[in-house]
Amino acid sequence: MAEIFFRQGDGSVKKTEAKAGGSVMQLAIQENIRGIEAECGGACACATCHVYIDDAYLHLLTPPAQDEEEMLEGVAAERRDGSRLACQVIVSDALDGMVVEVPDRQF
Repeated sequence: MAEIFFRQGDGSVKKTEAKAGGSVMQLAIQENIRGIEAECGGACACATCHVYIDDAYLHLLTPPAQDEEEMLEGVAAERRDGSRLACQVIVSDALDGMVVEVPDRQF
């Protein structure tokens, strides 16, 4: 299990517990995290699950594939170095303590 923290634009933080193997998007939907729309259901086809991953954890993630990079080109909120699509970030025990910031808008 990994504790994943979702930080909203207003500064509020929600602590969640996730089993390894699921996506951060699935976790956000299960936990009713505001701002994660996930309109395509995790198919890497809409960019409405754009999040900012804490820099301290980026090196633990698989780099974005070309389709994710292309989707990130069109995100509504500012793109940052830690921008990822939550549907493409797979939870592992190594991500315990990771902070995921939800952008102020998805579209």
